[in-house]
Amino acid sequence: MTSPAPAASPLTRRERWAVLTAAFAGLAFVGFGLGLMPVASLSVSQSLMGDGYTQALGGYWFARYTAILMLGAAIGGLLLGSLGDRLGRTRAMGISIVCYSFFAGLGGFVQTQEQMLVLRFLVGLGVGGMWPNGVVLVSECWTRASRPVVAGVMGAGINVGILLLSQFVHLFPITPTSWRWIFWVSALPALLGLLVILLLPESPAWLARRARPSPGAGGVGTPTPPSSPGKSGGLRELFRPPLLRPTLVGIALAAIPLVGAWAASKWTIPWADKVASAEHPGYKAIVQGWWALGATLGSFTGAQVAAWLGRRTSYFLIALGTTLLTIAMFQLTAPLRPSFLPVVFAQGFVATLFFGWLALYLPELFPTRVRATGAGLAMNTGRFATAFGVLAAGILFSMTGGSYPVIGTYAALIYALGMIAIVWAPDTSRTKMED
Repeated sequence: MTSPAPAASPLTRRERWAVLTAAFAGLAFVGFGLGLMPVASLSVSQSLMGDGYTQALGGYWFARYTAILMLGAAIGGLLLGSLGDRLGRTRAMGISIVCYSFFAGLGGFVQTQEQMLVLRFLVGLGVGGMWPNGVVLVSECWTRASRPVVAGVMGAGINVGILLLSQFVHLFPITPTSWRWIFWVSALPALLGLLVILLLPESPAWLARRARPSPGAGGVGTPTPPSSPGKSGGLRELFRPPLLRPTLVGIALAAIPLVGAWAASKWTIPWADKVASAEHPGYKAIVQGWWALGATLGSFTGAQVAAWLGRRTSYFLIALGTTLLTIAMFQLTAPLRPSFLPVVFAQGFVATLFFGWLALYLPELFPTRVRATGAGLAMNTGRFATAFGVLAAGILFSMTGGSYPVIGTYAALIYALGMIAIVWAPDTSRTKMED
């Protein structure tokens, strides 16, 4: 009989801050990449299509770029989320950062729309892997007492990146004759990915789980191999009781705000570009900046709201508020009107409360052995739905002759489904992350 493997040492304060900083930066660069095509897609399409470009085709290609990115993110979240349970959260997160950065940078060399589609899919693989591994790594490295605040910081990460991008392109506008440089800038975070792989400490919870005895692996005290998620069956375990219900609930609760965000909220940027580009070429960046500022505050606050009001009540109220504000944004105002930017800010704030909420809630649904896989599955299955939802929105956009208010209003109704889905959600308020 071999002696039990030693327990993993807890991280020092400096190491915990290093984990939080690296994961936040990784998500911020994800936001930079996610915000790129809403602000640049019409310019890219005009440049690559030349005389064949029309406003309707521009909206159609925006939908295709968005859908293919979401499809890649869905697949990447499943593959790289599972990798986080096998190889470790840190290594999987670093691989994700390198992936989305490298392929984003290659976008500066494309010559056709189809080439850009392929690269946006590959970018999506890394985007999908970053969220579950980064959020789970941080949730396992910080104490329970600070988790709502830390979850809020992680929820805000993506929107901080979008906000930074909006300010960047406001100073240096993206036009049909000047857009490739922004993709080359997007390659720089690959350096962060390499540093994460080489230097960032691993989750003590994951290390401890790996060191536990594995049945049939050589007796008591035999560590679980790194390539195995312990006693877990991986994805198969998530679709068997007792994890089946939380898995399905997590998928539904993550899918609704994701589909709503990309099928409804993101249309405000190309709408602003269409209305104002001739007289105010920087207006689309201003709109994105107002939305991202609201979103940064909202995604940070979402975890606090979940802790204050309870997981279920807060989600219901967020869904209700987002539905009403999104309809108002597309029906009661329009780009260049004085009321437009304040409504965009308010919608960005309320709609992204979901993502701070999810950063707190999803890791609580699953035990350590399948936490990254489960969180990745929940978050990224929603992206499969998003891909199809955005394609459907693009088709509806073309059928309505390119009407942004119509497509935005119909897509806003997706948020209302959240008021129904939350009824089946378990209360995780007393869940301990070390379980």
